[in-house]
Amino acid sequence: MVLYACVYLLIINLIGLGLMRSDKTRAKGRKYRIPERHLFITAVIGGAAGVFAGMRLYRHKTKHAAFYIGIPVLLFVQLVLLGVLWGKSMG
Repeated sequence: MVLYACVYLLIINLIGLGLMRSDKTRAKGRKYRIPERHLFITAVIGGAAGVFAGMRLYRHKTKHAAFYIGIPVLLFVQLVLLGVLWGKSMG
């Protein structure tokens, strides 16, 4: 069970990172953008670390309060939940 959760988290965070990169590239090229809603949904379902890494790595969405406040809060909540679940699985 823990292995499946780890694989899921790895995949969803890679997707989040990729979405941020793709949206940044599209923004530079003035092309159709990825809706912010999709970025947030990805973060909410476990990809907050990937989206946050994309924000920092690509300097993307860093001036939007919903992102520079919301994504770190989601990441914190997900890390706390992960710690709680990890603790329960070990004990």
